[in-house]
Parts: sequence; C-alpha cells; structure tokens
Amino acid sequence: MLNRSSLSHGPRSRRAARLAAVALAATACVAAMTGSADAVVNGKDSTERYPFMATIPQTIKEIDVHAQCGATLISPRWLVTAAHCVNPEMVDGTVRVGSDHRTSGGTVRGIKRMIPHPDYSYVTEPSTNDIALVELDRPVAQKPIRIADAVGRPGTPTRLLGFGTVLNTDDLTKAVFPDRLQELNTRIGAVDECSPGRADRTRICTVSQVPGAMACFGDSGGPQLQRGRDGRWELVGATSGDGDTDPTCSTGPGMYTAVPAYAGWIHKTIHTHR
Repeated sequence: MLNRSSLSHGPRSRRAARLAAVALAATACVAAMTGSADAVVNGKDSTERYPFMATIPQTIKEIDVHAQCGATLISPRWLVTAAHCVNPEMVDGTVRVGSDHRTSGGTVRGIKRMIPHPDYSYVTEPSTNDIALVELDRPVAQKPIRIADAVGRPGTPTRLLGFGTVLNTDDLTKAVFPDRLQELNTRIGAVDECSPGRADRTRICTVSQVPGAMACFGDSGGPQLQRGRDGRWELVGATSGDGDTDPTCSTGPGMYTAVPAYAGWIHKTIHTHR
C-alpha cells in the first residue's frame, strides 16, 4: 500500500510494534532514490495536479532514515493525517504542500500544532481512531479538498496518493522512496474483503484495481480520494494500516481511516483553535 509507512507509532497499524523494533535495532540506512515505473508499489507517476497533497518529513534518528508521512490540506491552515504520523520525536517540524515532488516545489510551512484524536490507540491491533490534525504556522495558497459527506458503497472507485516506498518490503531499512508523487486506482471493498476485525464504520477496506499493488511505508496519513457528485475529487480516507495480516504491502487490501466518520471532531477542533 502506499502507506504502511508510518514513521511514528507504526506505518500500518499492524506494523506499529515492528517499526518500533526496526527503529531501535536496525543499522542500515534507507536511500532516498528517484523515480520508478512501479509506484506506490505498482502504482504510477501522478497524472494530474493535486494541490491538496502534503508531506510531513520525518526522521528516525536511530538509523538515520529520512522519510515522510502523507497528509491532506482541508483548509488554508489545516491538514488531515494519521495519528501515528504525529510523533513529535520524529516529525521534522515542516510540511510541504501542493508539490508532485517529494523534496522540492510546492509551499513549505512550519507546524504550529499537531492534534491526534483523543481516543487514538496504537496498542490494539489494528489501531483505532488513527487520525490527526496538523495546523500550519501560516496559511497556504493551495486549494484545499472537500471532505466527503460519506464513504462510497463497496465497489466505489477511489484513488490513493503518496510518496511511499516503491519497493515491496516490510523492512523500513530497505524502503526506496520515489521523487515523483505516485497514484494508484483502487476501490472501496466490502468489510469481509479485509481480515476479520480490521474494517468497520471508521476503517475503510481498500482493494487495488491493479494486481500486486498497494500503499506502503511512507504513505501513511496520505489521501484516499473518491469522486463527488460534481465529478471533483473529495477526501474519503487517510492511509492507516493493513487490511490483512500479510507482512508485505502488495499482497492484500489496505486499511484507511474513514475521514467522514470524524467530520464532527475535525470541525470542532478547528473551530476551537481559531
């Protein structure tokens, strides 16, 4: 998957403990490499502009790994991402918004505050309430995306975006991050297409329309999009974790936090910090 990347409490929910172990024990370094024909693990280079796409650079100091989480601009000052992406010990303190390149272009802003959902838990497997808000220190000019009113029914076409590893691996030290933004066409899956207990009202089972493809390490927190009635993209999910128990990204469905399920919390939190 694009995600399985989290760089804080764990890339995908089932990988929380594994990532912590890797960060502490690994000695190898991840090389940040440019482009690959196979994106997001069998995705492809972005085919259009996504001004709402954002990245949150992160560093795992123990192994000197420089990676990122994804995020989505929902207002000129606010981003939605995964709660496991806002570990203050790993976040570098800046955000890049609106670029189709991982380390250049777009608008760079500082982070004013990070607010994980109050009921987020990474102790359970899979994690619960894996969603967070990030406030920028200044507004950006890029156009935000609208949060969908509801998650589409099973079979609804969706699209994933991210700068996560294009190499299919469950080992963070072997991840290969593309310079160019990757996209992957997917669909909303039925609850029973993911392993038992992984999908529900707040977690979207997401199935690739391309064989052997999904989000992976470095994609956590990034957007899952669906078309609204007006034909425009709207935000429906945030990359969270695995939809199955297989350790590699491309062999199973992905699990995405259902952003519409948290619309009330999002609007209340933003209003509180005006």
